[in-house]
Amino acid sequence: MRALVFEKNLPRLAATKILASLMPRAYVGPLAPIRLREIPDPELPAQDWVTIRTDLCGVCGSDYKQVFMNGTLDNPMTSVISFPQVLGHEVVGHIDRVGSDVDPSRLGQRVLLNPWLSCVTRGLPLCEWCEQGELAQCLNFTRGVITPGIHQGNSSQATGGFASQVPAHESQCIPIPDEVSDEAAVLGDPFSVSLHAILHWPPPSNGTALVYGCGTLGLLAIAILKQLHPDLRVFAVSRFAHQAELAKQFGADRILPHKPERGIIEAVGEATGADLREPWRGLPMLNGGVDVIYDTVTSAKTLEVGVRIARSRGRIVALGVEPPARFEWTPLYFKELVLAGSNAFAIEAWDGRRQHAMEWYLEFVKNHQIDVTPIITHRFSLDDYADAFMSCYHQGSSGAVKVLFDRF
Repeated sequence: MRALVFEKNLPRLAATKILASLMPRAYVGPLAPIRLREIPDPELPAQDWVTIRTDLCGVCGSDYKQVFMNGTLDNPMTSVISFPQVLGHEVVGHIDRVGSDVDPSRLGQRVLLNPWLSCVTRGLPLCEWCEQGELAQCLNFTRGVITPGIHQGNSSQATGGFASQVPAHESQCIPIPDEVSDEAAVLGDPFSVSLHAILHWPPPSNGTALVYGCGTLGLLAIAILKQLHPDLRVFAVSRFAHQAELAKQFGADRILPHKPERGIIEAVGEATGADLREPWRGLPMLNGGVDVIYDTVTSAKTLEVGVRIARSRGRIVALGVEPPARFEWTPLYFKELVLAGSNAFAIEAWDGRRQHAMEWYLEFVKNHQIDVTPIITHRFSLDDYADAFMSCYHQGSSGAVKVLFDRF
């Protein structure tokens, strides 16, 4: 099959890093570690697996950050992945092959992929986290019948959706209701990421939340907050004008530019009635502020601002992944803030029921409670992968938010 393959090739990585400092398109050039290749069709690692024929696959921020080498070599997550990789875990497709232990009636079924490679997919007894339905906290990402990887796309064996076929355990294949389009369904993964953060760290009634960053996760967080907590005031920090327009469309009450950082602090202070406290040097701190921050960027800069604008005993929920750097975090202890990480999604409780986050999303869409498809801005064939990734790199000029591959 044709697939977009990312290799752990040190000469290619080094050459690309050097060339890209002069010309960013080198990240997807002929010497880059990612290339379009013919590879063998996927094999089923066990008879309760299937293959999915890919119809749509979203480009996640984690995908293009890897392509653009936005990370560090000592990242502990490198201990739970394997190479070579076919990236892409936001997959909608049809089941086109089933193992002998799978009901043959599933052939042809239209499904949304739950990409997490937890105990069940690996043929293992459930660990303590999987028993609770917290699949992203599984203790067995390096064990079982497949190679290490936390989700499709970063296991060498459980290849991802930047290819015409995707192998998956049958339990990962969530049926899509007829009422839900492919375009809506393909947003199920990122929607679930934002939903998980909000359900685990909800805002207080009639409170104030700030969504830091208006890319895919931030925009979806705004839509979810306004759907589940209609009395909540939602502020959003946006980098680009096209993101700000979507944030307004999804219901943000106030949109703040991402620079200067002082401007964010002053605007939040004015909107919440919090006093501004000026230090000897550097950014001020609010005496008061917002109740909860959903930081979909999570850089040193955003955390620097976040600890200043959160009220005492407020919460900062970190959904994003940026390379670590120093920031002035004294307000974290002074205000007794809670800084919480939020990873992916799981079986989620809402409205007195428990089901997978993706099933919640499909239910919301089916019942016409939410429509987030306006974030889909670009579609490419796999042949045009270089243009697809560069639209993400130059999102300010391209207007990109969610980019899809739709021709394989």
